[in-house]
Amino acid sequence: MIMLVVIASILIAGVTIYQYNEQGRDYHEDRVERKEEQVLQSISYTIRETTYPVNSENLQLIFMDEIYKIADVQNVNFNIYDLEGNLVKSSRPSFEADSISNCLDAQILNRLRDSDDKRYVQEQRAAGDNYQATYTYINDTRFKPIGIVNLQYFEDNTFNNKELTEFLFRLGGVYLIMLLSAIFLAYFISKYITRSLQTISDKINRTNLTRQNEKIHIENPGLEIGKLVDSYNRMIDELEESAVKLAKSEREQAWREMAKQVAHEIKNPLTPLRLTVQNFERKFDPNDPEIQTKVKEFSKTLVQQIDTMSNIATAFSSFANMPAQQNETLNVVKIVKLALEIFTEDYIHFIADEDEIIAKLDRTQLIRVITNLVKNAIQAVPDVESPRILVTVSSEGQNVKISVADNGVGISDEFRQKVFEPKFTTKSSGTGLGLGMVKNIVENYGGTINFTSQVGKGTVFTVRFPKES
Repeated sequence: MIMLVVIASILIAGVTIYQYNEQGRDYHEDRVERKEEQVLQSISYTIRETTYPVNSENLQLIFMDEIYKIADVQNVNFNIYDLEGNLVKSSRPSFEADSISNCLDAQILNRLRDSDDKRYVQEQRAAGDNYQATYTYINDTRFKPIGIVNLQYFEDNTFNNKELTEFLFRLGGVYLIMLLSAIFLAYFISKYITRSLQTISDKINRTNLTRQNEKIHIENPGLEIGKLVDSYNRMIDELEESAVKLAKSEREQAWREMAKQVAHEIKNPLTPLRLTVQNFERKFDPNDPEIQTKVKEFSKTLVQQIDTMSNIATAFSSFANMPAQQNETLNVVKIVKLALEIFTEDYIHFIADEDEIIAKLDRTQLIRVITNLVKNAIQAVPDVESPRILVTVSSEGQNVKISVADNGVGISDEFRQKVFEPKFTTKSSGTGLGLGMVKNIVENYGGTINFTSQVGKGTVFTVRFPKES
């Protein structure tokens, strides 16, 4: 809209200037023709009234005084030349006549002779102004040429330029108002259009598979905006249906995987339990003098396998039923040190940068995080010649940082993406739920857990909790 107004104003200004110049040119051409015609009529009248013979030789005598009268009456100066182009008489004062050519150029004479109307107009510029010089034959009473009259007309465009300037100034004012109006209208029209688009953009940015999304409601939308809104609302309906189906499928898949894992973990102790019972049944002899010792060993084996199954059930129960968070103001350094007291390994070391680092956490869940990380570290160093586990606590801005480092076997690249999966484990026994449970606890407090590891050199798990949770 703004560009149209600007282009239109430029075009109209250009057309106006061109039109004024054309009108000025036509005006001056008409005026010089009228002046020339009036001068020729006066010259013809003088020739008819003169007592001198009318020929080229007497032109100076005929117009000796009359040339000044004609120039005064017509208010224009002119010159009279003979047919050879020699100056005969001029109406200009003597001091101006010195600048007049005493002989016409041959080109002018040739063009005058070749013209159909026996008239030649020469346009020139002098001192920054335009002027026209006309050359026309002077005829005697028998219409025979006896001389040439030269009329010089200077174009005065002062009034015309003044009118043009005033008109362009008024036109500029009008177009300035139109330009400001166009900017004002363009701003509000664009705001009206983009308001609907901004609403749609905001809704799209907030679209999330994990929650219910709101539909877009716009009053009186345009045709295109209305189609876009309808398409988005249809997409939201389809997205919600897909999300429900996906969530159901994921839940079913998770339960299937969990059931497989539970079945696998329970079968592990059942096999030796069955073999032990079968072996005892085959070798049982009530008269054997060592029967009491064998019964005790059999009972011990049964109890161990039953305890293993109980631990499996407890681990799955703990993972599925995380206790509710009981936030309390804790000294993290003290709680971590307390959690390490249950371990008797002398290669576990503890370092804290400060004696007291306060954060709002659940005491029990924090202890579970530490014990699980330390247990994993212990299980990573059984074959290391000089095992070492280092637990550190420090402040890091608005977070409390807890690190558990070991010099164990490390984690290979193929297992890095699966470390925190609930059913993943690299050990021959175990549920693989420890790190998954740790990750759940940490993320429930808005924290993060990550690790770095090198195969054969060790692993460092780093947990960050916000101090204010």
